[in-house]
Amino acid sequence: MDLRQLRYFAQIVESGSLSKASRCLFVAQPALSQQLAKLEDEVGKPLLNRSARGVTPTDNGLALYHHARFMLRQLDQALSIARQEAGEVRGMVSLGLPSTTLVALGLPLMRRIHEKYPGVLLNVVEGMSGHIAQMMRLGQLDLAILFTNDVSSKLDATALLDEELFVLLPRDNTLVPADQTSITVADVAKLPLILPTSTHGLRRRVVAELERRDLTPHVVAEIDSLTLLMNCVYDGMGVTIKPMSALQHEGERGRNWRALRISDANLARRNYIYSIGKSLMSPAASAVAIELRDTAQMLVTSGTWQGVSLVEPKQESQSVLQVAAE
Repeated sequence: MDLRQLRYFAQIVESGSLSKASRCLFVAQPALSQQLAKLEDEVGKPLLNRSARGVTPTDNGLALYHHARFMLRQLDQALSIARQEAGEVRGMVSLGLPSTTLVALGLPLMRRIHEKYPGVLLNVVEGMSGHIAQMMRLGQLDLAILFTNDVSSKLDATALLDEELFVLLPRDNTLVPADQTSITVADVAKLPLILPTSTHGLRRRVVAELERRDLTPHVVAEIDSLTLLMNCVYDGMGVTIKPMSALQHEGERGRNWRALRISDANLARRNYIYSIGKSLMSPAASAVAIELRDTAQMLVTSGTWQGVSLVEPKQESQSVLQVAAE
């Protein structure tokens, strides 16, 4: 087994077919098939299920893929560190961000990294928090922001900030009186709600708060895409419950919104910066982690990121209502 075989195998799994992997790798398909056959022969077990629709990894293949991806990323980082000049910070850093966090933090962070560390290639992955957490556990990301501190005991998690959740609706929406700035949980239950699917922690937390009071939510749509969800709300199909970051760029689109505080429930989520162990962190990843925290603090203290409070170091051990949600 050699690194070339592992790279080929990882690309085949990610492409879902040998022909697509061949095009991505610029390697002839017969040569790719030959390397795959050698790898399977050395492992002694089939690594792929083959069908007319493509290939999928077997259980053994999936296990090998996860470890191969981790090894290849660590090798790339090691080579980058070895090649850099004294005092230079360079290399690729993979960062996972949920959609609402990306909206608030993504562009300012990219600007800072681009200006301060031109040798750092920042690979930003947007996804649902559950997917990002799994990628962190598998060693496919260097850093992530997640909403719970129990993703893995092998990862470092540092509390960053707390986000309050609000009822969001267009400024001209008549479902709630125009002069109203807050709303009770009982009144929330009467509104047509557009929420993420039940796999999201935010959805489960909202429903649990209603059911605890013997209330049934009136859910009219389930949408996991932040963009589509906000478009449907603005189109008048219902209201939603999200952090203020969901409105970050809505004003630039000429859309005016209202954010109603939930007056009789403490609905908030704590954001944690996750990282791989310090011994595995490259200088580039360490630099991005510092910039991630500094960028968030700058956005909060300047008032750009609203509905958010920074977590002081002494607060990290205190409990808050956490929502493992996007």
